[in-house]
Amino acid sequence: MLFAFNSCKKKSGGGELPPSDLTLTADVKTDNSGTVVFKATAKNATNFEFDFGNGVFQLVPTGEITYKYPASGNYTVRVTAKNASGQTAVKSIQITVAVEMALVWSDEFNTPGAPDPAKWDYNIGTGSSGWGNNELQYYTDRPENVTVSNGTLKITARKESFGGSNYTSARILTQNKFSFKYGRLEARAKLPVGIGTWPAIWMLGANFSSAGWPACGEIDVMEHVGAQLNKIYGTLHYPGFSGGNAVGGSVTVPNVTTEFKVYSVEWNASVIRFFVDGVPFFTFNNTSSLPFNQNFFIIMNVAMGGNFGGPIDPAFNSSIMEVDYIRVYQ
Repeated sequence: MLFAFNSCKKKSGGGELPPSDLTLTADVKTDNSGTVVFKATAKNATNFEFDFGNGVFQLVPTGEITYKYPASGNYTVRVTAKNASGQTAVKSIQITVAVEMALVWSDEFNTPGAPDPAKWDYNIGTGSSGWGNNELQYYTDRPENVTVSNGTLKITARKESFGGSNYTSARILTQNKFSFKYGRLEARAKLPVGIGTWPAIWMLGANFSSAGWPACGEIDVMEHVGAQLNKIYGTLHYPGFSGGNAVGGSVTVPNVTTEFKVYSVEWNASVIRFFVDGVPFFTFNNTSSLPFNQNFFIIMNVAMGGNFGGPIDPAFNSSIMEVDYIRVYQ
């Protein structure tokens, strides 16, 4: 009778007993390497699927795996134990991981003259329709608009008639020269003053040329408009949430046009955080369905007017965005 009872019990689960007594442990290494040793055990399980909480999944037949996280953070790790019939059991734990980042790319702007051509290219002209924002400047590569001197990059917006526009400025970018996926970008900068100025330090997905905008994704590390003095924006653009419908936050910081501030973003598969002088002001939850899981290139510019910059003060003559350095850590 006992044999018959056990046989019926197995058949009721499709011929096998479901996984049970599932356990999950994590040994988080304390060397700031991001390394974690996971161990999952369960009765009647033939495979374990790990969700590391950052958009990465992996099948592990033994239940034991060492995984190295690319960024610091708090992660919810989920393991699903499976048997051959597809029956499952699930368990989750929370872990905190510390990762020490290393400098992988920078420009300290210590060599006078034009920006380093090995690192920077230029957008030239008006972008036919004001670069999609009805901006009023003509971007050039002239030293009058962009140069390195006395240890800083200087992007100068000027009121002048040039190329059919009434203002000139510069936009430099690392497209096809440098891009990166995940890490921290920080730039120490002093912003231009004047109603109508629109300085920005930002990034576009490296597939911009093929995918277009906003499908490529856009990460605006810092934007400021002269009509809203000292208000700093951090913004994300992606399909369904772009332009005036973008997702972001802002913070008021004193003296952004008279003092250097450090503007930064920390970015990984699970979160994107924006900072001014190390103080966070906006956090966004990243997911695998969004375009923020690929390489991005860097852009710095000063626009004039446009949809966000607004009307320009008729008395505006010229103003400068100075950048002391820009650095990328991973």
